[in-house]
Amino acid sequence: MFVVATAGHVDHGKSTLVRALTGMEPDRWAEERRRGMTIDLGYAWTSLPSGATAAFVDVPGHERFVPNMLAGVGPVPAAMFVVAADEGWKPQSAEHLAALDALGVRHALLVVSRADLADPARATAEALTHLAKTSLGPVEAVAVSAVTGAGLDELRAALDRLGAALPPPDREAPVRLWVDRAFTIRGSGTVVTGTLGAGRLTADSALELHGSGVRVRALQSLGAAVSTVDAVARVAVNLRGVQHTAVSRGDALVAPGRFVFTALLDARIHGDPVADLPSTVVLHIGSAAVPARVRPLGVDTARLRLDRPLPLHLGDRALLRDPGRHRVPGGLTVLDVAPPPLRRRGAAAARAAELSMMDGCFDLPGELRRRRLIHADDLLRMGFPVPGAGWRLDPAYEAELRVRLRDEVRAYGESNPLDPTPSAEVLRQRLGLPDRALVARLHSGPLGTGAGLPAPVARAVAAVRTDLAANPFAAPEAARLSALGLGPKELGAAAKAGLLLRIADGIVLLPDAPAAAVERLAVLPQPFTLSEARQALGTTRRVAVPLLEFLHRRGSTIRLADGRHAVNG
Repeated sequence: MFVVATAGHVDHGKSTLVRALTGMEPDRWAEERRRGMTIDLGYAWTSLPSGATAAFVDVPGHERFVPNMLAGVGPVPAAMFVVAADEGWKPQSAEHLAALDALGVRHALLVVSRADLADPARATAEALTHLAKTSLGPVEAVAVSAVTGAGLDELRAALDRLGAALPPPDREAPVRLWVDRAFTIRGSGTVVTGTLGAGRLTADSALELHGSGVRVRALQSLGAAVSTVDAVARVAVNLRGVQHTAVSRGDALVAPGRFVFTALLDARIHGDPVADLPSTVVLHIGSAAVPARVRPLGVDTARLRLDRPLPLHLGDRALLRDPGRHRVPGGLTVLDVAPPPLRRRGAAAARAAELSMMDGCFDLPGELRRRRLIHADDLLRMGFPVPGAGWRLDPAYEAELRVRLRDEVRAYGESNPLDPTPSAEVLRQRLGLPDRALVARLHSGPLGTGAGLPAPVARAVAAVRTDLAANPFAAPEAARLSALGLGPKELGAAAKAGLLLRIADGIVLLPDAPAAAVERLAVLPQPFTLSEARQALGTTRRVAVPLLEFLHRRGSTIRLADGRHAVNG
Protein backbone atom coordinates (compact mmCIF):
# COMPACT_ATOMS: atom_id res chain seq x y z
CA MET A 1 0.00 0.00 0.00
CA PHE A 2 0.99 3.62 -0.51
CA VAL A 3 -0.90 6.71 0.58
CA VAL A 4 -1.59 9.79 -1.54
CA ALA A 5 -3.17 13.08 -0.48
CA THR A 6 -5.14 15.18 -2.90
CA ALA A 7 -4.33 18.88 -3.30
CA GLY A 8 -5.67 21.76 -5.36
CA HIS A 9 -8.18 24.60 -5.58
CA VAL A 10 -11.75 24.22 -4.38
CA ASP A 11 -14.19 22.71 -6.88
CA HIS A 12 -11.49 21.41 -9.22
CA GLY A 13 -12.81 17.88 -8.85
CA LYS A 14 -10.54 16.24 -6.27
CA SER A 15 -13.31 14.30 -4.56
CA THR A 16 -14.96 13.46 -7.89
CA LEU A 17 -11.69 11.94 -9.07
CA VAL A 18 -11.27 9.88 -5.90
CA ARG A 19 -14.87 8.70 -6.25
CA ALA A 20 -14.28 7.71 -9.88
CA LEU A 21 -11.03 5.88 -9.08
CA THR A 22 -12.25 3.99 -6.03
CA GLY A 23 -16.02 3.73 -6.27
CA MET A 24 -16.09 5.03 -2.68
CA GLU A 25 -17.61 8.22 -1.29
CA PRO A 26 -14.82 10.31 0.31
CA ASP A 27 -17.19 13.01 1.61
CA ARG A 28 -18.24 11.60 4.98
CA TRP A 29 -20.63 14.34 6.14
CA ALA A 30 -24.15 15.00 4.86
CA GLU A 31 -23.30 18.74 4.81
CA GLU A 32 -20.44 18.04 2.38
CA ARG A 33 -22.71 16.14 0.04
CA ARG A 34 -25.46 18.78 0.31
CA ARG A 35 -23.07 21.63 -0.51
CA GLY A 36 -21.04 19.65 -3.04
CA MET A 37 -17.84 20.81 -1.28
CA THR A 38 -15.35 18.89 0.82
CA ILE A 39 -15.10 20.31 4.35
CA ASP A 40 -13.15 17.69 6.25
CA LEU A 41 -10.77 14.87 5.39
CA GLY A 42 -12.08 11.92 3.39
CA TYR A 43 -10.60 8.45 2.93
CA ALA A 44 -10.86 5.89 0.12
CA TRP A 45 -8.72 3.27 -1.59
CA THR A 46 -8.44 1.17 -4.72
CA SER A 47 -6.38 -1.58 -6.33
CA LEU A 48 -4.13 -0.54 -9.21
CA PRO A 49 -3.20 -2.56 -12.33
CA SER A 50 0.03 -3.77 -10.68
CA GLY A 51 -1.92 -5.15 -7.73
CA ALA A 52 -0.70 -2.40 -5.42
CA THR A 53 -3.21 -0.55 -3.27
CA ALA A 54 -3.43 3.23 -3.39
CA ALA A 55 -5.10 4.83 -0.37
CA PHE A 56 -6.28 8.42 -0.74
CA VAL A 57 -6.63 11.16 1.84
CA ASP A 58 -9.00 13.62 0.19
CA VAL A 59 -8.58 17.17 1.47
CA PRO A 60 -10.78 20.28 1.23
CA GLY A 61 -9.75 22.95 -1.26
CA HIS A 62 -11.55 26.00 0.15
CA GLU A 63 -9.35 28.55 1.94
CA ARG A 64 -11.61 28.38 5.01
CA PHE A 65 -10.58 24.75 5.51
CA VAL A 66 -6.83 24.99 4.92
CA PRO A 67 -6.07 23.68 8.47
CA ASN A 68 -8.06 20.54 7.63
CA MET A 69 -6.16 20.25 4.34
CA LEU A 70 -2.83 20.50 6.14
CA ALA A 71 -3.86 17.83 8.66
CA GLY A 72 -4.39 15.45 5.75
CA VAL A 73 -1.27 16.32 3.77
CA GLY A 74 1.14 16.50 6.71
CA PRO A 75 1.79 12.79 7.33
CA VAL A 76 1.48 11.67 3.68
CA PRO A 77 4.54 11.08 1.44
CA ALA A 78 2.95 11.86 -1.94
CA ALA A 79 0.31 14.11 -3.48
CA MET A 80 -2.13 14.01 -6.37
CA PHE A 81 -2.31 17.67 -7.39
CA VAL A 82 -5.52 18.50 -9.22
CA VAL A 83 -6.04 21.50 -11.54
CA ALA A 84 -9.20 21.96 -13.63
CA ALA A 85 -8.65 22.29 -17.38
CA ASP A 86 -11.39 24.93 -17.71
CA GLU A 87 -10.14 27.15 -14.84
CA GLY A 88 -6.40 26.60 -14.66
CA TRP A 89 -4.21 27.83 -11.82
CA LYS A 90 -6.08 29.44 -8.92
CA PRO A 91 -5.25 31.05 -5.53
CA GLN A 92 -5.78 27.87 -3.51
CA SER A 93 -3.68 25.97 -6.04
CA ALA A 94 -0.82 28.26 -5.06
CA GLU A 95 -1.47 27.91 -1.31
CA HIS A 96 -1.69 24.13 -1.49
CA LEU A 97 1.52 24.01 -3.50
CA ALA A 98 3.24 26.31 -1.00
CA ALA A 99 2.19 23.92 1.76
CA LEU A 100 3.59 20.88 -0.06
CA ASP A 101 6.82 22.76 -0.78
CA ALA A 102 7.17 23.89 2.86
CA LEU A 103 6.72 20.30 4.04
CA GLY A 104 9.37 19.13 1.58
CA VAL A 105 7.09 16.73 -0.30
CA ARG A 106 9.05 15.35 -3.26
CA HIS A 107 6.65 12.94 -4.93
CA ALA A 108 3.52 14.01 -6.78
CA LEU A 109 1.38 13.52 -9.83
CA LEU A 110 -0.38 16.36 -11.67
CA VAL A 111 -3.94 15.54 -12.71
CA VAL A 112 -5.68 18.01 -15.01
CA SER A 113 -9.37 17.37 -14.43
CA ARG A 114 -12.50 18.26 -16.38
CA ALA A 115 -10.67 17.67 -19.65
CA ASP A 116 -14.08 17.26 -21.28
CA LEU A 117 -14.79 20.97 -20.71
CA ALA A 118 -11.61 22.52 -22.13
CA ASP A 119 -8.33 21.68 -23.83
CA PRO A 120 -6.06 20.60 -20.93
CA ALA A 121 -2.81 21.72 -22.63
CA ARG A 122 -2.71 25.28 -21.28
CA ALA A 123 -3.63 24.32 -17.69
CA THR A 124 -1.11 21.47 -17.81
CA ALA A 125 1.77 23.66 -18.96
CA GLU A 126 0.95 26.38 -16.42
CA ALA A 127 0.67 23.94 -13.51
CA LEU A 128 3.86 22.08 -14.44
CA THR A 129 5.75 25.38 -14.46
CA HIS A 130 4.56 26.18 -10.93
CA LEU A 131 5.26 22.68 -9.59
CA ALA A 132 8.77 22.55 -11.08
CA LYS A 133 9.86 25.53 -8.96
CA THR A 134 9.15 23.66 -5.70
CA SER A 135 10.33 20.56 -3.88
CA LEU A 136 8.11 18.50 -6.20
CA GLY A 137 10.24 19.31 -9.26
CA PRO A 138 9.25 17.79 -12.62
CA VAL A 139 6.20 15.55 -12.28
CA GLU A 140 4.14 13.36 -14.56
CA ALA A 141 0.88 14.91 -15.80
CA VAL A 142 -2.34 13.14 -16.79
CA ALA A 143 -5.49 14.74 -18.24
CA VAL A 144 -8.76 13.09 -17.22
CA SER A 145 -12.52 13.48 -17.20
CA ALA A 146 -14.35 11.86 -14.32
CA VAL A 147 -17.60 12.38 -16.27
CA THR A 148 -16.62 10.54 -19.46
CA GLY A 149 -13.98 8.29 -17.92
CA ALA A 150 -11.36 9.50 -20.38
CA GLY A 151 -7.85 9.23 -18.99
CA LEU A 152 -8.79 7.24 -15.87
CA ASP A 153 -6.87 4.16 -17.04
CA GLU A 154 -3.85 6.36 -17.77
CA LEU A 155 -4.25 7.89 -14.28
CA ARG A 156 -4.28 4.46 -12.64
CA ALA A 157 -1.10 3.52 -14.49
CA ALA A 158 0.51 6.84 -13.49
CA LEU A 159 -0.44 6.20 -9.85
CA ASP A 160 1.25 2.80 -10.14
CA ARG A 161 4.43 4.50 -11.34
CA LEU A 162 4.19 7.09 -8.55
CA GLY A 163 3.87 4.36 -5.94
CA ALA A 164 6.83 2.43 -7.36
CA ALA A 165 9.00 5.57 -7.24
CA LEU A 166 8.38 6.25 -3.56
CA PRO A 167 11.33 5.49 -1.26
CA PRO A 168 10.85 2.33 0.81
CA PRO A 169 9.48 3.14 4.26
CA ASP A 170 11.62 2.57 7.33
CA ARG A 171 9.72 -0.21 9.07
CA GLU A 172 12.29 -0.34 11.88
CA ALA A 173 11.70 3.32 12.76
CA PRO A 174 9.80 4.21 15.93
CA VAL A 175 6.06 4.62 15.43
CA ARG A 176 4.58 8.10 15.37
CA LEU A 177 0.97 7.98 14.23
CA TRP A 178 -0.57 11.45 13.88
CA VAL A 179 -4.26 11.19 14.67
CA ASP A 180 -6.64 12.67 12.10
CA ARG A 181 -9.88 11.20 13.50
CA ALA A 182 -11.01 9.99 16.92
CA PHE A 183 -14.38 8.43 17.64
CA THR A 184 -16.14 5.75 19.66
CA ILE A 185 -17.53 2.43 18.46
CA ARG A 186 -20.11 0.79 20.72
CA GLY A 187 -18.60 -2.30 22.31
CA SER A 188 -15.06 -1.43 21.25
CA GLY A 189 -14.36 1.96 22.75
CA THR A 190 -12.06 4.63 21.37
CA VAL A 191 -10.77 4.36 17.80
CA VAL A 192 -8.29 6.71 16.15
CA THR A 193 -7.17 6.80 12.53
CA GLY A 194 -4.08 8.13 10.81
CA THR A 195 -1.42 7.53 8.20
CA LEU A 196 1.40 5.33 9.48
CA GLY A 197 4.45 6.82 7.78
CA ALA A 198 7.14 4.67 9.39
CA GLY A 199 7.50 1.69 11.70
CA ARG A 200 5.20 -1.19 12.47
CA LEU A 201 2.05 -1.49 14.59
CA THR A 202 0.81 -4.73 16.08
CA ALA A 203 -2.23 -5.63 18.11
CA ASP A 204 -1.35 -5.20 21.79
CA SER A 205 1.45 -2.72 20.96
CA ALA A 206 2.51 -0.48 23.84
CA LEU A 207 2.44 3.20 22.84
CA GLU A 208 2.49 6.64 24.44
CA LEU A 209 -0.21 9.28 24.22
CA HIS A 210 0.48 12.69 25.80
CA GLY A 211 3.49 11.08 27.48
CA SER A 212 1.41 8.35 29.20
CA GLY A 213 1.34 4.66 28.33
CA VAL A 214 -1.55 3.22 26.30
CA ARG A 215 -2.08 -0.14 24.63
CA VAL A 216 -3.54 -1.20 21.28
CA ARG A 217 -6.58 -3.45 21.52
CA ALA A 218 -7.11 -4.08 17.79
CA LEU A 219 -6.14 -2.78 14.34
CA GLN A 220 -7.89 -2.24 11.03
CA SER A 221 -6.48 -1.24 7.67
CA LEU A 222 -8.64 -0.51 4.63
CA GLY A 223 -11.71 -1.73 6.51
CA ALA A 224 -10.31 -5.15 7.44
CA ALA A 225 -9.11 -6.40 10.83
CA VAL A 226 -5.35 -7.10 10.86
CA SER A 227 -2.81 -8.16 13.47
CA THR A 228 0.09 -6.14 12.03
CA VAL A 229 0.33 -2.96 9.97
CA ASP A 230 3.57 -1.91 8.27
CA ALA A 231 4.25 1.59 7.00
CA VAL A 232 3.15 3.23 4.81
CA ALA A 233 -0.55 2.59 5.47
CA ARG A 234 -3.86 4.01 6.54
CA VAL A 235 -4.73 2.45 9.87
CA ALA A 236 -7.48 2.51 12.48
CA VAL A 237 -6.33 1.80 16.04
CA ASN A 238 -8.69 0.64 18.78
CA LEU A 239 -7.17 1.83 22.06
CA ARG A 240 -7.60 0.04 25.36
CA GLY A 241 -8.82 2.12 28.32
CA VAL A 242 -8.71 5.54 26.62
CA GLN A 243 -11.73 7.84 26.57
CA HIS A 244 -12.39 9.32 23.13
CA THR A 245 -12.47 12.78 24.73
CA ALA A 246 -8.81 12.29 25.73
CA VAL A 247 -7.57 12.13 22.13
CA SER A 248 -8.27 14.30 19.10
CA ARG A 249 -6.88 15.38 15.75
CA GLY A 250 -3.32 16.61 16.13
CA ASP A 251 -2.40 14.19 18.91
CA ALA A 252 0.11 11.44 18.18
CA LEU A 253 0.55 7.83 19.25
CA VAL A 254 4.29 7.19 19.57
CA ALA A 255 6.69 4.40 20.46
CA PRO A 256 7.53 4.58 24.19
CA GLY A 257 10.76 6.38 25.03
CA ARG A 258 11.54 7.29 21.43
CA PHE A 259 10.39 10.91 21.13
CA VAL A 260 10.95 14.15 23.00
CA PHE A 261 7.70 15.85 23.96
CA THR A 262 8.78 19.47 23.67
CA ALA A 263 7.21 22.90 23.51
CA LEU A 264 10.54 24.61 22.71
CA LEU A 265 12.59 24.07 19.58
CA ASP A 266 15.20 25.73 17.40
CA ALA A 267 14.68 25.49 13.67
CA ARG A 268 15.90 26.58 10.26
CA ILE A 269 13.22 28.50 8.37
CA HIS A 270 12.70 27.92 4.64
CA GLY A 271 10.77 30.70 2.91
CA ASP A 272 10.28 34.26 4.13
CA PRO A 273 13.20 35.88 5.99
CA VAL A 274 12.95 35.18 9.69
CA ALA A 275 12.84 38.90 10.43
CA ASP A 276 9.62 39.16 8.35
CA LEU A 277 7.76 36.42 10.20
CA PRO A 278 4.88 37.49 12.43
CA SER A 279 5.52 37.11 16.15
CA THR A 280 2.88 34.37 16.32
CA VAL A 281 2.33 31.67 13.71
CA VAL A 282 0.67 28.27 13.59
CA LEU A 283 3.03 25.34 13.29
CA HIS A 284 1.67 22.40 11.30
CA ILE A 285 3.31 18.98 11.54
CA GLY A 286 1.58 15.71 10.88
CA SER A 287 -2.05 16.40 11.69
CA ALA A 288 -1.17 18.88 14.45
CA ALA A 289 -1.74 22.63 14.28
CA VAL A 290 -0.23 24.46 17.26
CA PRO A 291 0.17 28.23 17.81
CA ALA A 292 3.82 29.18 18.26
CA ARG A 293 5.67 32.34 19.25
CA VAL A 294 8.69 33.14 17.10
CA ARG A 295 12.00 34.49 18.40
CA PRO A 296 14.39 35.26 15.50
CA LEU A 297 17.96 34.15 16.13
CA GLY A 298 19.84 34.26 12.84
CA VAL A 299 19.14 35.14 9.21
CA ASP A 300 17.26 31.87 8.70
CA THR A 301 17.03 30.41 12.22
CA ALA A 302 14.54 30.98 15.03
CA ARG A 303 13.36 29.65 18.36
CA LEU A 304 9.71 28.60 18.55
CA ARG A 305 7.75 28.28 21.78
CA LEU A 306 4.67 26.12 21.20
CA ASP A 307 1.38 26.39 23.03
CA ARG A 308 1.57 22.67 23.81
CA PRO A 309 4.27 19.98 23.61
CA LEU A 310 4.62 17.82 20.52
CA PRO A 311 6.61 14.59 19.98
CA LEU A 312 9.46 15.73 17.74
CA HIS A 313 12.78 14.54 16.34
CA LEU A 314 15.76 16.36 14.93
CA GLY A 315 15.30 16.79 11.20
CA ASP A 316 11.49 16.88 11.29
CA ARG A 317 9.91 19.05 8.61
CA ALA A 318 7.01 21.31 9.54
CA LEU A 319 5.06 24.19 8.04
CA LEU A 320 4.42 27.69 9.35
CA ARG A 321 1.13 29.38 8.54
CA ASP A 322 0.10 32.96 9.14
CA PRO A 323 -3.66 32.65 9.78
CA GLY A 324 -4.08 36.42 9.88
CA ARG A 325 -2.94 36.83 6.28
CA HIS A 326 -4.10 33.39 5.09
CA ARG A 327 -0.68 32.45 3.75
CA VAL A 328 2.20 30.06 4.25
CA PRO A 329 5.36 32.09 4.94
CA GLY A 330 7.51 28.98 4.89
CA GLY A 331 8.51 25.63 6.28
CA LEU A 332 11.10 24.64 8.81
CA THR A 333 13.57 21.92 9.68
CA VAL A 334 13.88 21.08 13.36
CA LEU A 335 17.51 21.57 14.48
CA ASP A 336 17.16 21.06 18.25
CA VAL A 337 14.33 19.64 20.36
CA ALA A 338 16.06 20.41 23.67
CA PRO A 339 17.69 23.81 23.11
CA PRO A 340 19.74 25.56 25.79
CA PRO A 341 18.37 28.60 27.65
CA LEU A 342 19.34 32.04 26.36
CA ARG A 343 19.84 33.98 29.58
CA ARG A 344 23.20 35.70 29.26
CA ARG A 345 24.03 38.74 27.17
CA GLY A 346 25.15 37.59 23.75
CA ALA A 347 23.68 34.09 24.17
CA ALA A 348 21.23 34.54 21.27
CA ALA A 349 23.98 35.62 18.86
CA ALA A 350 26.19 32.73 19.95
CA ARG A 351 23.29 30.33 19.50
CA ALA A 352 22.60 31.71 16.01
CA ALA A 353 26.22 31.05 15.05
CA GLU A 354 25.94 27.52 16.41
CA LEU A 355 22.69 26.85 14.54
CA SER A 356 24.22 28.10 11.29
CA MET A 357 26.44 25.01 11.36
CA MET A 358 23.55 22.58 11.90
CA ASP A 359 21.32 21.03 9.25
CA GLY A 360 19.01 18.70 11.19
CA CYS A 361 20.95 15.59 10.12
CA PHE A 362 22.42 13.15 12.60
CA ASP A 363 25.80 14.50 13.67
CA LEU A 364 26.76 12.68 16.87
CA PRO A 365 30.23 14.28 17.27
CA GLY A 366 28.70 17.73 16.78
CA GLU A 367 25.89 17.01 19.22
CA LEU A 368 28.33 15.82 21.86
CA ARG A 369 30.51 18.87 21.29
CA ARG A 370 27.51 21.15 21.88
CA ARG A 371 26.03 19.28 24.86
CA ARG A 372 29.30 17.85 26.27
CA LEU A 373 27.42 15.10 28.12
CA ILE A 374 24.17 13.29 27.29
CA HIS A 375 22.61 9.89 27.96
CA ALA A 376 22.02 7.46 25.09
CA ASP A 377 18.30 7.30 26.01
CA ASP A 378 18.00 11.06 25.48
CA LEU A 379 19.78 10.79 22.12
CA LEU A 380 17.28 8.13 21.05
CA ARG A 381 14.36 10.36 22.04
CA MET A 382 15.89 13.18 20.00
CA GLY A 383 16.08 10.92 16.95
CA PHE A 384 19.71 9.78 17.01
CA PRO A 385 19.97 6.04 16.15
CA VAL A 386 22.75 5.38 18.67
CA PRO A 387 23.69 1.80 19.62
CA GLY A 388 24.19 0.70 23.20
CA ALA A 389 23.27 2.39 26.45
CA GLY A 390 24.79 4.69 29.02
CA TRP A 391 26.38 8.11 28.91
CA ARG A 392 28.04 9.72 25.90
CA LEU A 393 30.76 12.33 26.49
CA ASP A 394 32.46 14.72 24.15
CA PRO A 395 36.13 13.59 24.04
CA ALA A 396 37.46 17.07 24.87
CA TYR A 397 35.07 17.39 27.82
CA GLU A 398 35.99 13.91 29.04
CA ALA A 399 39.68 14.84 29.03
CA GLU A 400 38.86 18.03 30.94
CA LEU A 401 36.88 16.03 33.53
CA ARG A 402 39.77 13.62 34.06
CA VAL A 403 42.07 16.51 34.92
CA ARG A 404 39.47 18.07 37.22
CA LEU A 405 38.85 14.75 38.95
CA ARG A 406 42.57 14.32 39.76
CA ASP A 407 42.62 17.85 41.14
CA GLU A 408 39.53 17.22 43.26
CA VAL A 409 40.96 13.97 44.66
CA ARG A 410 44.19 15.76 45.60
CA ALA A 411 42.33 18.66 47.20
CA TYR A 412 40.08 16.32 49.14
CA GLY A 413 43.04 14.36 50.48
CA GLU A 414 44.79 17.52 51.61
CA SER A 415 41.71 18.78 53.48
CA ASN A 416 40.80 15.35 54.91
CA PRO A 417 44.09 13.77 56.01
CA LEU A 418 42.39 11.16 58.21
CA ASP A 419 40.12 10.06 55.32
CA PRO A 420 41.96 11.03 52.15
CA THR A 421 39.85 8.87 49.81
CA PRO A 422 36.70 10.68 48.58
CA SER A 423 33.61 8.68 47.77
CA ALA A 424 32.22 8.53 44.24
CA GLU A 425 29.24 10.58 45.41
CA VAL A 426 31.48 13.35 46.77
CA LEU A 427 33.33 13.53 43.46
CA ARG A 428 30.08 13.44 41.47
CA GLN A 429 28.86 16.50 43.36
CA ARG A 430 32.15 18.37 43.05
CA LEU A 431 32.31 17.75 39.30
CA GLY A 432 28.62 18.52 38.76
CA LEU A 433 27.95 15.15 37.10
CA PRO A 434 24.48 13.52 36.91
CA ASP A 435 25.56 9.96 37.70
CA ARG A 436 28.18 8.29 39.96
CA ALA A 437 28.86 5.79 37.18
CA LEU A 438 30.64 8.59 35.33
CA VAL A 439 33.17 8.90 38.16
CA ALA A 440 34.16 5.24 37.72
CA ARG A 441 34.41 5.78 33.98
CA LEU A 442 36.72 8.76 34.44
CA HIS A 443 38.97 7.09 37.04
CA SER A 444 39.28 3.32 36.91
CA GLY A 445 41.91 2.98 39.69
CA PRO A 446 41.69 3.74 43.42
CA LEU A 447 40.39 7.21 44.20
CA GLY A 448 42.75 7.88 47.13
CA THR A 449 45.86 10.04 46.92
CA GLY A 450 48.07 7.30 48.36
CA ALA A 451 49.09 9.56 51.24
CA GLY A 452 49.59 7.87 54.65
CA LEU A 453 48.18 8.90 57.99
CA PRO A 454 49.41 12.14 59.59
CA ALA A 455 52.61 11.52 61.58
CA PRO A 456 51.05 11.93 65.08
CA VAL A 457 48.25 9.52 64.22
CA ALA A 458 50.64 7.05 62.63
CA ARG A 459 52.80 7.03 65.82
CA ALA A 460 49.74 6.46 68.04
CA VAL A 461 48.49 3.61 65.85
CA ALA A 462 51.96 2.05 65.89
CA ALA A 463 51.85 2.09 69.72
CA VAL A 464 48.48 0.30 69.70
CA ARG A 465 49.77 -2.27 67.22
CA THR A 466 52.77 -2.89 69.51
CA ASP A 467 50.45 -3.47 72.45
CA LEU A 468 48.30 -5.88 70.45
CA ALA A 469 51.28 -7.76 69.10
CA ALA A 470 52.12 -8.71 72.67
CA ASN A 471 48.52 -9.54 73.64
CA PRO A 472 46.35 -9.87 70.45
CA PHE A 473 42.95 -9.83 72.19
CA ALA A 474 43.62 -7.19 74.84
CA ALA A 475 41.90 -4.32 73.05
CA PRO A 476 43.10 -0.99 74.49
CA GLU A 477 40.80 0.70 76.97
CA ALA A 478 39.17 4.03 76.19
CA ALA A 479 41.59 5.82 78.51
CA ARG A 480 44.59 4.40 76.65
CA LEU A 481 43.14 5.43 73.27
CA SER A 482 42.34 8.90 74.58
CA ALA A 483 45.84 9.32 75.96
CA LEU A 484 47.23 8.43 72.52
CA GLY A 485 44.90 10.92 70.83
CA LEU A 486 42.93 8.25 68.95
CA GLY A 487 39.30 9.22 68.65
CA PRO A 488 36.63 7.76 66.32
CA LYS A 489 37.93 9.64 63.26
CA GLU A 490 41.52 8.56 63.82
CA LEU A 491 40.51 4.96 64.45
CA GLY A 492 38.34 5.02 61.35
CA ALA A 493 41.26 6.28 59.27
CA ALA A 494 43.52 3.57 60.68
CA ALA A 495 40.90 0.92 59.87
CA LYS A 496 40.46 2.30 56.35
CA ALA A 497 44.24 2.15 55.91
CA GLY A 498 44.19 -1.53 56.97
CA LEU A 499 46.26 -0.98 60.14
CA LEU A 500 43.54 -1.77 62.67
CA LEU A 501 40.23 -3.67 62.71
CA ARG A 502 37.19 -2.19 64.43
CA ILE A 503 34.95 -4.98 65.67
CA ALA A 504 32.69 -2.61 67.63
CA ASP A 505 32.64 1.03 68.75
CA GLY A 506 35.85 1.67 70.70
CA ILE A 507 37.09 -1.94 70.26
CA VAL A 508 40.03 -2.32 67.88
CA LEU A 509 42.30 -5.31 67.22
CA LEU A 510 44.89 -6.20 64.61
CA PRO A 511 43.46 -7.09 61.18
CA ASP A 512 44.52 -10.76 61.57
CA ALA A 513 42.85 -11.14 64.99
CA PRO A 514 39.69 -12.94 63.70
CA ALA A 515 41.71 -15.68 62.04
CA ALA A 516 43.89 -16.10 65.16
CA ALA A 517 40.77 -16.25 67.34
CA VAL A 518 39.22 -19.02 65.24
CA GLU A 519 42.43 -21.05 65.55
CA ARG A 520 42.34 -20.82 69.37
CA LEU A 521 38.63 -21.53 69.59
CA ALA A 522 38.88 -24.55 67.30
CA VAL A 523 40.92 -26.49 69.85
CA LEU A 524 38.22 -26.11 72.51
CA PRO A 525 35.67 -28.87 73.02
CA GLN A 526 32.80 -27.99 70.76
CA PRO A 527 30.45 -26.30 71.50
CA PHE A 528 31.90 -23.85 73.99
CA THR A 529 30.58 -21.14 76.25
CA LEU A 530 31.38 -17.42 76.30
CA SER A 531 33.42 -17.94 79.45
CA GLU A 532 35.47 -20.72 77.85
CA ALA A 533 36.09 -18.54 74.82
CA ARG A 534 37.16 -15.59 76.96
CA GLN A 535 39.68 -17.75 78.81
CA ALA A 536 41.04 -19.30 75.59
CA LEU A 537 41.56 -15.84 74.08
CA GLY A 538 43.03 -14.38 77.24
CA THR A 539 40.73 -11.38 77.20
CA THR A 540 37.82 -9.78 79.00
CA ARG A 541 34.08 -9.99 78.48
CA ARG A 542 34.24 -6.43 77.02
CA VAL A 543 36.19 -7.83 74.06
CA ALA A 544 34.97 -11.43 73.93
CA VAL A 545 31.28 -10.57 73.42
CA PRO A 546 31.71 -8.27 70.37
CA LEU A 547 34.44 -10.52 68.95
CA LEU A 548 32.14 -13.57 69.01
CA GLU A 549 29.38 -11.47 67.44
CA PHE A 550 31.83 -10.39 64.74
CA LEU A 551 32.87 -14.01 64.07
CA HIS A 552 29.22 -15.06 63.91
CA ARG A 553 28.39 -12.33 61.36
CA ARG A 554 31.31 -13.47 59.21
CA GLY A 555 30.15 -17.09 59.40
CA SER A 556 33.30 -18.26 61.18
CA THR A 557 31.27 -19.51 64.15
CA ILE A 558 27.69 -20.55 64.79
CA ARG A 559 25.52 -19.75 67.80
CA LEU A 560 23.37 -22.52 69.27
CA ALA A 561 19.93 -22.16 70.81
CA ASP A 562 21.30 -22.62 74.33
CA GLY A 563 23.69 -19.67 73.88
CA ARG A 564 26.83 -21.73 73.31
CA HIS A 565 29.09 -21.35 70.26
CA ALA A 566 30.92 -23.64 67.85
CA VAL A 567 33.50 -23.10 65.15
CA ASN A 568 31.80 -23.43 61.76
CA GLY A 569 33.30 -26.33 59.83
